[in-house]
Amino acid sequence: MDEGLADLLHRVVMLLGDAARRRTDGQDGLTYSQIRLLGTLEDIEPATQHRLAQAMSVSDPAISRALRSLEADGLVRVVVDPAHARRRLVTLTETGRKAFQVNGKPLYDEFRAGLIAAGFPYERYLEDTLRLAEILESD
Repeated sequence: MDEGLADLLHRVVMLLGDAARRRTDGQDGLTYSQIRLLGTLEDIEPATQHRLAQAMSVSDPAISRALRSLEADGLVRVVVDPAHARRRLVTLTETGRKAFQVNGKPLYDEFRAGLIAAGFPYERYLEDTLRLAEILESD
């Protein structure tokens, strides 16, 4: 990828993240990072903590810390994987699913609508991004 394009994409992602934080932090006591974690989990659950960390591009310890408060609040369930005692599986609780639908889904929908209104090829970008993620995961 062209270095200038990579820098531009990184800047866009950072700006969107900053905008999302300003819109969501403190809503119903959830931060943008927590909303993002719930949304990511909704997409890939059940997931190991490691898989969740990979999907969010954060470290395993960061996910472990984040999950503690979400689990204490009853938003996620973390259990030992019966197939592998050293892995922990994470799923959304019904409360967590509702919290994402109320706090995160409207934000995702708003950003998507804004990008489409601006002429950004959102659906194509999403397809290409998912395909790239699959390629990277298979290596």
